Amino acid sequence: MRQKTFGRNPEGKRLEQIKKSPNYKEGIFQNLSPTEVTLKNASMTKMLKDYFNKPKDTAPSALIPSVKTDLYTLSDDKPTIVWFGHSSYLIQYKGTRILVDPVFSGYASPVSYFGKSFPGSDIYTVSDFGNIDMLIITHDHYDHMDYKTITQFAPKVKSFYTALGVGSHLEFWGIPVNKIVEFDWWDHQKIADSIHLTATPARHFSGRGLVRNKTLWTSFVLQLYDKIIYIGGDSGYDTHFKAIGDKYGPFDIVMLESGQYGSDWPYIHMFPEETVKAAQDLKAKTLLPVHWGKFVLANHAWNEPIQRVVQKAKEENMPLATPKIGEPIYLGEVYPNQMWWQF
Repeated sequence: MRQKTFGRNPEGKRLEQIKKSPNYKEGIFQNLSPTEVTLKNASMTKMLKDYFNKPKDTAPSALIPSVKTDLYTLSDDKPTIVWFGHSSYLIQYKGTRILVDPVFSGYASPVSYFGKSFPGSDIYTVSDFGNIDMLIITHDHYDHMDYKTITQFAPKVKSFYTALGVGSHLEFWGIPVNKIVEFDWWDHQKIADSIHLTATPARHFSGRGLVRNKTLWTSFVLQLYDKIIYIGGDSGYDTHFKAIGDKYGPFDIVMLESGQYGSDWPYIHMFPEETVKAAQDLKAKTLLPVHWGKFVLANHAWNEPIQRVVQKAKEENMPLATPKIGEPIYLGEVYPNQMWWQF
Protein backbone atom coordinates (compact mmCIF):
# COMPACT_ATOMS: atom_id res chain seq x y z
CA MET A 1 0.00 0.00 0.00
CA ARG A 2 2.72 2.50 0.97
CA GLN A 3 4.70 1.64 -2.17
CA LYS A 4 1.61 2.37 -4.25
CA THR A 5 1.10 5.66 -2.44
CA PHE A 6 4.59 6.87 -3.29
CA GLY A 7 4.00 6.21 -6.99
CA ARG A 8 6.63 5.50 -9.61
CA ASN A 9 9.05 7.79 -11.40
CA PRO A 10 9.13 7.83 -15.22
CA GLU A 11 10.90 5.03 -17.04
CA GLY A 12 11.03 3.39 -20.48
CA LYS A 13 9.30 5.20 -23.36
CA ARG A 14 7.91 7.87 -21.07
CA LEU A 15 11.39 8.75 -19.82
CA GLU A 16 12.74 8.84 -23.36
CA GLN A 17 9.99 11.31 -24.29
CA ILE A 18 10.77 13.42 -21.22
CA LYS A 19 14.43 13.68 -22.22
CA LYS A 20 13.33 15.56 -25.36
CA SER A 21 11.80 18.35 -23.28
CA PRO A 22 13.69 21.67 -23.31
CA ASN A 23 12.82 21.93 -19.61
CA TYR A 24 14.62 18.66 -18.74
CA LYS A 25 18.33 19.19 -18.22
CA GLU A 26 21.03 17.20 -16.44
CA GLY A 27 18.57 14.46 -15.55
CA ILE A 28 15.86 16.62 -13.96
CA PHE A 29 13.21 19.18 -14.82
CA GLN A 30 14.27 22.76 -14.14
CA ASN A 31 12.55 26.10 -13.66
CA LEU A 32 12.84 28.97 -16.12
CA SER A 33 14.81 30.94 -13.51
CA PRO A 34 17.43 29.47 -11.16
CA THR A 35 15.41 28.30 -8.15
CA GLU A 36 16.49 27.00 -4.78
CA VAL A 37 13.88 24.92 -2.98
CA THR A 38 15.36 26.19 0.28
CA LEU A 39 17.91 28.94 0.69
CA LYS A 40 21.52 27.78 0.81
CA ASN A 41 22.02 29.38 4.20
CA ALA A 42 18.81 27.92 5.66
CA SER A 43 19.37 25.70 8.70
CA MET A 44 17.81 22.28 8.17
CA THR A 45 18.01 21.66 11.91
CA LYS A 46 16.08 24.87 12.61
CA MET A 47 13.50 24.08 9.92
CA LEU A 48 12.88 20.63 11.34
CA LYS A 49 12.67 22.02 14.86
CA ASP A 50 10.20 24.69 13.71
CA TYR A 51 8.13 22.13 11.80
CA PHE A 52 7.67 19.88 14.81
CA ASN A 53 7.13 22.79 17.21
CA LYS A 54 4.60 24.85 15.30
CA PRO A 55 2.70 27.68 16.99
CA LYS A 56 -0.83 26.73 18.05
CA ASP A 57 -2.40 29.17 15.60
CA THR A 58 -1.14 27.23 12.57
CA ALA A 59 -4.42 25.29 12.97
CA PRO A 60 -7.86 26.84 13.60
CA SER A 61 -9.29 26.85 17.12
CA ALA A 62 -12.76 25.82 15.91
CA LEU A 63 -14.40 23.88 13.11
CA ILE A 64 -13.89 25.29 9.62
CA PRO A 65 -17.33 26.59 8.54
CA SER A 66 -18.20 24.75 5.32
CA VAL A 67 -21.20 24.65 3.00
CA LYS A 68 -22.54 21.33 1.74
CA THR A 69 -23.64 22.05 -1.82
CA ASP A 70 -25.42 19.30 -3.76
CA LEU A 71 -22.94 18.85 -6.59
CA TYR A 72 -25.32 16.61 -8.53
CA THR A 73 -27.86 19.45 -8.89
CA LEU A 74 -25.33 22.26 -9.35
CA SER A 75 -26.46 24.76 -11.97
CA ASP A 76 -25.11 23.82 -15.38
CA ASP A 77 -25.97 26.95 -17.36
CA LYS A 78 -23.72 29.19 -15.26
CA PRO A 79 -19.91 28.95 -15.10
CA THR A 80 -19.47 27.71 -11.53
CA ILE A 81 -16.49 27.05 -9.28
CA VAL A 82 -16.65 25.22 -5.95
CA TRP A 83 -13.56 25.27 -3.73
CA PHE A 84 -12.95 22.36 -1.34
CA GLY A 85 -10.06 23.82 0.64
CA HIS A 86 -6.35 24.00 -0.16
CA SER A 87 -6.01 23.59 -3.97
CA SER A 88 -8.97 21.34 -4.78
CA TYR A 89 -11.88 22.77 -6.77
CA LEU A 90 -14.60 21.88 -9.26
CA ILE A 91 -15.28 23.90 -12.41
CA GLN A 92 -18.60 23.24 -14.12
CA TYR A 93 -20.21 24.83 -17.16
CA LYS A 94 -22.48 23.71 -20.00
CA GLY A 95 -22.28 20.00 -19.26
CA THR A 96 -18.53 19.89 -18.62
CA ARG A 97 -17.18 19.01 -15.17
CA ILE A 98 -13.51 19.69 -14.40
CA LEU A 99 -11.91 18.70 -11.11
CA VAL A 100 -8.52 20.11 -10.10
CA ASP A 101 -5.99 18.59 -7.66
CA PRO A 102 -8.54 16.65 -5.57
CA VAL A 103 -7.46 15.58 -2.08
CA PHE A 104 -10.31 14.03 -0.08
CA SER A 105 -8.49 11.41 1.98
CA GLY A 106 -8.24 13.63 5.06
CA TYR A 107 -4.48 14.05 4.92
CA ALA A 108 -1.72 15.42 2.67
CA SER A 109 1.08 12.89 3.08
CA PRO A 110 1.88 9.25 2.29
CA VAL A 111 0.51 8.20 5.71
CA SER A 112 -2.86 8.89 7.32
CA TYR A 113 -1.50 10.09 10.67
CA PHE A 114 0.52 12.97 9.20
CA GLY A 115 -0.65 16.18 7.52
CA LYS A 116 -4.26 15.81 8.63
CA SER A 117 -6.90 18.19 7.34
CA PHE A 118 -8.54 20.73 9.63
CA PRO A 119 -11.74 19.64 11.40
CA GLY A 120 -14.71 20.78 9.32
CA SER A 121 -12.76 21.03 6.07
CA ASP A 122 -13.50 17.49 4.87
CA ILE A 123 -17.28 17.44 4.49
CA TYR A 124 -17.02 16.24 0.86
CA THR A 125 -16.19 12.71 -0.27
CA VAL A 126 -15.85 11.11 -3.69
CA SER A 127 -19.45 9.89 -3.46
CA ASP A 128 -20.64 13.52 -3.55
CA PHE A 129 -19.46 13.84 -7.16
CA GLY A 130 -20.95 12.68 -10.41
CA ASN A 131 -18.89 11.84 -13.47
CA ILE A 132 -15.85 14.02 -14.18
CA ASP A 133 -14.92 14.92 -17.76
CA MET A 134 -11.46 16.30 -16.97
CA LEU A 135 -9.40 15.62 -13.86
CA ILE A 136 -6.44 18.02 -13.83
CA ILE A 137 -3.34 17.40 -11.70
CA THR A 138 -0.85 20.26 -11.63
CA HIS A 139 2.05 18.31 -10.04
CA ASP A 140 2.77 15.24 -7.98
CA HIS A 141 3.08 16.57 -4.42
CA TYR A 142 0.88 14.82 -1.86
CA ASP A 143 -1.25 17.88 -1.17
CA HIS A 144 -2.22 17.97 -4.87
CA MET A 145 -2.08 14.34 -5.95
CA ASP A 146 -3.55 11.87 -3.48
CA TYR A 147 -3.41 8.14 -4.15
CA LYS A 148 -6.59 7.24 -2.27
CA THR A 149 -8.61 10.05 -3.85
CA ILE A 150 -7.36 9.41 -7.39
CA THR A 151 -8.05 5.67 -7.29
CA GLN A 152 -11.55 6.25 -5.89
CA PHE A 153 -12.33 8.81 -8.58
CA ALA A 154 -10.84 6.74 -11.42
CA PRO A 155 -14.10 5.00 -12.51
CA LYS A 156 -15.85 8.37 -12.72
CA VAL A 157 -13.18 10.16 -14.78
CA LYS A 158 -13.20 10.37 -18.57
CA SER A 159 -9.62 11.69 -18.91
CA PHE A 160 -6.71 12.83 -16.73
CA TYR A 161 -4.67 15.89 -17.70
CA THR A 162 -1.34 16.53 -16.02
CA ALA A 163 2.30 17.55 -16.36
CA LEU A 164 4.96 15.61 -18.21
CA GLY A 165 5.98 12.50 -16.29
CA VAL A 166 3.15 12.56 -13.73
CA GLY A 167 1.35 9.95 -15.80
CA SER A 168 3.91 7.44 -14.48
CA HIS A 169 2.22 7.57 -11.08
CA LEU A 170 -1.26 7.32 -12.59
CA GLU A 171 -0.36 4.34 -14.75
CA PHE A 172 1.26 2.64 -11.72
CA TRP A 173 -2.04 3.15 -9.87
CA GLY A 174 -4.01 1.39 -12.58
CA ILE A 175 -5.22 4.29 -14.73
CA PRO A 176 -5.30 3.16 -18.40
CA VAL A 177 -2.66 4.97 -20.42
CA ASN A 178 -5.24 5.99 -23.03
CA LYS A 179 -7.00 8.10 -20.35
CA ILE A 180 -3.84 10.07 -19.50
CA VAL A 181 -2.70 13.24 -21.30
CA GLU A 182 0.65 14.75 -20.27
CA PHE A 183 1.77 18.29 -21.10
CA ASP A 184 5.07 20.07 -21.34
CA TRP A 185 4.99 23.84 -20.86
CA TRP A 186 3.17 25.58 -23.71
CA ASP A 187 1.67 22.33 -25.02
CA HIS A 188 -1.92 22.84 -26.10
CA GLN A 189 -4.81 20.50 -26.70
CA LYS A 190 -8.31 21.03 -28.04
CA ILE A 191 -10.51 18.97 -25.71
CA ALA A 192 -13.79 19.67 -27.48
CA ASP A 193 -15.46 22.46 -29.41
CA SER A 194 -14.80 25.65 -27.40
CA ILE A 195 -12.77 23.80 -24.73
CA HIS A 196 -9.00 24.20 -24.89
CA LEU A 197 -6.29 23.42 -22.35
CA THR A 198 -2.75 24.81 -22.42
CA ALA A 199 0.03 24.01 -19.97
CA THR A 200 1.96 27.07 -18.85
CA PRO A 201 5.08 27.49 -16.69
CA ALA A 202 5.20 27.52 -12.90
CA ARG A 203 8.12 28.01 -10.51
CA HIS A 204 8.13 25.05 -8.17
CA PHE A 205 9.49 21.50 -7.88
CA SER A 206 8.21 17.92 -7.74
CA GLY A 207 8.70 14.59 -6.03
CA ARG A 208 6.94 12.13 -3.74
CA GLY A 209 10.07 10.79 -2.02
CA LEU A 210 13.72 11.70 -1.68
CA VAL A 211 14.21 12.12 -5.45
CA ARG A 212 13.08 15.47 -6.82
CA ASN A 213 12.15 16.93 -10.20
CA LYS A 214 11.76 13.73 -12.23
CA THR A 215 8.26 14.92 -13.18
CA LEU A 216 7.18 18.38 -14.29
CA TRP A 217 5.02 20.93 -12.41
CA THR A 218 2.71 23.20 -14.33
CA SER A 219 -0.09 25.72 -14.39
CA PHE A 220 -2.89 25.62 -16.97
CA VAL A 221 -4.88 28.02 -19.09
CA LEU A 222 -8.42 26.74 -19.58
CA GLN A 223 -10.66 28.14 -22.27
CA LEU A 224 -14.13 26.93 -21.31
CA TYR A 225 -16.61 28.19 -23.87
CA ASP A 226 -16.70 31.98 -23.35
CA LYS A 227 -14.59 31.97 -20.17
CA ILE A 228 -10.81 32.07 -19.74
CA ILE A 229 -9.62 30.55 -16.45
CA TYR A 230 -6.14 30.27 -14.96
CA ILE A 231 -5.36 27.16 -12.91
CA GLY A 232 -2.27 28.15 -10.98
CA GLY A 233 -1.09 25.01 -9.20
CA ASP A 234 1.91 25.86 -7.00
CA SER A 235 4.41 28.53 -7.96
CA GLY A 236 6.79 31.08 -6.56
CA TYR A 237 6.60 34.54 -8.07
CA ASP A 238 8.48 35.16 -11.32
CA THR A 239 8.19 36.74 -14.76
CA HIS A 240 6.15 33.84 -16.18
CA PHE A 241 2.93 35.35 -14.80
CA LYS A 242 3.29 38.44 -16.96
CA ALA A 243 4.21 36.32 -20.00
CA ILE A 244 1.07 34.23 -19.51
CA GLY A 245 -1.08 37.30 -18.91
CA ASP A 246 0.24 39.00 -22.03
CA LYS A 247 -0.41 35.92 -24.16
CA TYR A 248 -3.74 34.67 -22.78
CA GLY A 249 -5.21 37.36 -20.53
CA PRO A 250 -7.35 38.93 -19.36
CA PHE A 251 -8.65 36.03 -17.28
CA ASP A 252 -12.19 35.85 -15.92
CA ILE A 253 -10.78 34.30 -12.76
CA VAL A 254 -7.37 33.10 -11.57
CA MET A 255 -6.77 30.50 -8.86
CA LEU A 256 -3.44 31.28 -7.22
CA GLU A 257 -1.67 29.83 -4.20
CA SER A 258 -1.50 32.16 -1.22
CA GLY A 259 -0.38 30.01 1.71
CA GLN A 260 2.34 27.63 2.96
CA TYR A 261 5.06 30.24 2.44
CA GLY A 262 8.19 30.69 4.52
CA SER A 263 11.29 32.87 4.63
CA ASP A 264 13.52 29.82 4.05
CA TRP A 265 11.77 28.86 0.78
CA PRO A 266 10.84 32.20 -0.86
CA TYR A 267 11.15 31.03 -4.48
CA ILE A 268 8.79 28.04 -4.57
CA HIS A 269 5.71 29.51 -2.85
CA MET A 270 4.37 33.04 -3.08
CA PHE A 271 3.85 35.35 -0.16
CA PRO A 272 0.28 36.73 -0.14
CA GLU A 273 1.32 40.11 -1.49
CA GLU A 274 3.00 38.36 -4.41
CA THR A 275 -0.24 36.46 -5.04
CA VAL A 276 -1.99 39.77 -5.70
CA LYS A 277 0.90 40.94 -7.89
CA ALA A 278 0.71 37.71 -9.91
CA ALA A 279 -3.04 38.25 -10.39
CA GLN A 280 -2.29 41.72 -11.72
CA ASP A 281 0.35 40.32 -14.08
CA LEU A 282 -2.21 37.81 -15.35
CA LYS A 283 -4.73 40.63 -15.95
CA ALA A 284 -7.22 38.88 -13.70
CA LYS A 285 -10.76 40.14 -13.39
CA THR A 286 -11.10 38.20 -10.12
CA LEU A 287 -8.65 36.39 -7.83
CA LEU A 288 -9.55 33.21 -5.92
CA PRO A 289 -6.78 32.64 -3.32
CA VAL A 290 -6.16 28.92 -2.72
CA HIS A 291 -3.56 26.67 -1.06
CA TRP A 292 -4.79 27.52 2.43
CA GLY A 293 -7.61 26.61 4.81
CA LYS A 294 -7.12 22.84 5.06
CA PHE A 295 -3.60 21.65 5.95
CA VAL A 296 -0.67 22.83 8.07
CA LEU A 297 2.37 22.88 5.76
CA ALA A 298 4.12 25.99 7.11
CA ASN A 299 4.53 27.92 10.34
CA HIS A 300 2.29 30.91 9.69
CA ALA A 301 -1.13 31.26 11.32
CA TRP A 302 -3.73 29.24 9.42
CA ASN A 303 -5.71 32.35 8.41
CA GLU A 304 -2.77 34.70 7.89
CA PRO A 305 -2.59 34.08 4.11
CA ILE A 306 -6.15 35.20 3.42
CA GLN A 307 -5.89 38.16 5.79
CA ARG A 308 -2.79 39.42 3.98
CA VAL A 309 -4.28 38.79 0.53
CA VAL A 310 -7.45 40.70 1.46
CA GLN A 311 -5.42 43.66 2.72
CA LYS A 312 -3.19 43.81 -0.36
CA ALA A 313 -6.09 43.28 -2.78
CA LYS A 314 -7.92 46.19 -1.15
CA GLU A 315 -4.87 48.40 -1.61
CA GLU A 316 -4.56 47.37 -5.28
CA ASN A 317 -8.31 47.31 -6.09
CA MET A 318 -8.09 43.64 -7.05
CA PRO A 319 -11.52 41.94 -6.93
CA LEU A 320 -11.53 38.83 -4.73
CA ALA A 321 -13.67 35.76 -4.21
CA THR A 322 -13.34 34.32 -0.70
CA PRO A 323 -15.89 31.50 -0.48
CA LYS A 324 -16.30 29.08 2.35
CA ILE A 325 -15.39 25.51 1.48
CA GLY A 326 -18.23 24.25 -0.71
CA GLU A 327 -19.78 27.67 -1.38
CA PRO A 328 -20.28 28.17 -5.14
CA ILE A 329 -18.83 31.02 -7.17
CA TYR A 330 -20.92 31.94 -10.24
CA LEU A 331 -18.65 33.78 -12.67
CA GLY A 332 -20.06 37.14 -13.63
CA GLU A 333 -22.74 36.97 -10.95
CA VAL A 334 -21.89 35.78 -7.43
CA TYR A 335 -18.49 36.16 -5.75
CA PRO A 336 -18.75 35.25 -2.04
CA ASN A 337 -16.68 37.63 0.07
CA GLN A 338 -17.68 37.04 3.69
CA MET A 339 -14.69 37.12 6.07
CA TRP A 340 -15.57 33.78 7.62
CA TRP A 341 -12.03 33.01 8.85
CA GLN A 342 -12.02 35.59 11.65
CA PHE A 343 -11.97 33.30 14.70
